[in-house]
This record gives sequence, C-alpha cells and structure tokens, in this order.
Amino acid sequence: MSSASQSTIAMTNASVPVVHEVAIIDELGRPKTTFIPGERSLTIYLDKREVVTLMTLGSAPEALVLGYLRNQRLVESADDIESIQVDWETDSAAVKTRRSKVDIDAITSKRVVTTGCGQGTMFGGLMEDMAQIRLPEGPKLHQVAIVDLLEQIRAHETIYKKAGSVHACAVFERAGDDRVRLLYLIEDVGRHNAVDSISGLLWLAKRRGEELIFFTTGRLTSEMVIKGAQMGIPFLLTRSGVTQMGLELAKKTHLTLLSRCSGKHFEIYNAPERVVFQTPQS
Repeated sequence: MSSASQSTIAMTNASVPVVHEVAIIDELGRPKTTFIPGERSLTIYLDKREVVTLMTLGSAPEALVLGYLRNQRLVESADDIESIQVDWETDSAAVKTRRSKVDIDAITSKRVVTTGCGQGTMFGGLMEDMAQIRLPEGPKLHQVAIVDLLEQIRAHETIYKKAGSVHACAVFERAGDDRVRLLYLIEDVGRHNAVDSISGLLWLAKRRGEELIFFTTGRLTSEMVIKGAQMGIPFLLTRSGVTQMGLELAKKTHLTLLSRCSGKHFEIYNAPERVVFQTPQS
C-alpha cells in the first residue's frame, strides 16, 4: 500500500513514564516491589474552549487528542489543526485550529453516557450519522493472516504484561494473504483512549481504513463499532466479547466482527463472507 503525505501539525512530544514501581506486601507478609500503570487527567481545550477531561496513561497524548477530536467530529480534517500543545504541569492539551466550520455548541449539547472506561461519554448525533456509513463488500481476510495477527499480539512486549490494568488497541495492514504487518499498538487505561490514539495516528498519516485490520483487548460495544466504522476499517477483532448494540451497528454498516480471538480460535459475528478459510467449512 502506498503511503500518503502526512498532515503538518505543530505538536509537542509530551509522553510521560507509563509504568511505576511500587512497594507491596504479599499474602505471606513479605515486602516486594511490583509495577503499576500510571493514570493522569488531561483536559482538552479547543481554541481556548474546554471540551473534555480524559484519564490516560499519557504515552501518546497528542495522538489521543487528535483521535478524540476526529471521532467526536469536533474537527473536520487534520489539516484544519495548526497545533496541539500538551502541558503536564497543568494537565492540559491546547488545540489551535486554522479554520473550523464545526458548530461545537450543537455537537456538545447532547451527551450520551457510554460503557467506556477512561472516557464515559460520546457526543450526540453519532448514532444518527451511522446510517450514512456502509463499508464496501471487500476486501478479504485469510484465516492464516488472522492467526498471524494474534500471534504477533501475543508475542508483543506490552505494558499489560508488566503492570496489568490497561487495554490495548492495534492496527495492522496486509502483507500478503498469509501475513499482516503491525502499524501501531497503543495501550491506555481505557480502550476508547487507545482506539482514539490509533485513529489520531491514522488521521495524521492520512491512512485509509479499507485495507486495515483493527484489534482490541476490550469488548466490542456500540461506541467501539462506531469508531471502527468512522475509520472505514472493515475488520474489528477482539479477544473479548460483543454487545448486542455493537452487533446491530456492525450489521448496519457491514463491518466484520471477530470475537473471542485467541491462538487459532475466533468467532465471526457478522459479515463472515470477508473471511477466507484455509479449508472448506462444513
């Protein structure tokens, strides 16, 4: 896949340590040290207007801010953004736009409480807009490529393996019928922060979603399916489960859902015709 030109946004690189060593006592009364993930608040200001406060690890705060603005439709294009400045002394992210046609009042006037950890709300109108999204019939994803993806996830060094208590999201591109290539893997305290960070990186790089595959450790709820459809990615995989509303939205947008993905095992909940099996299925 040919790479597209990347949007030019003046940004800080304000990542902070995401794992911290702490002293504990085990069940035998012995002192030990272990690791826990960090958690920080980050308040987003859009053209000096406070929008939201997110709880995050802080590993990729600029990407998180960009993806949040994209998925909440608070900015039309990454090209509309002049700068993103993250300052951990004030726990804030200041976003300055070059131009904006978005009616922020209209969008933010309606909030929907969600099941998301680390975010918890999405702005109104998203559900209605889903009726306008219909993913194309193709492309295909081979069974052996799915197994390859899951093996790469299993072998990847992660914060979760060291400290637990986080969710991960990753996006892959095809590298042939039987292989995939990892583009980005982001971990955060909530799966919605992680998917927003991935979305921001893809938006910045101007990567289209048609040839990509998305994986998350969290369940595929309605808002996760909404974000996948907004990115134009036809495949969502999870090692967890799927909610009823998530499945209904996947059916409306023609998005292929794979759940309980582990090792060589997976379950297809929607649009199975995109999956090419290694052997004929009975």
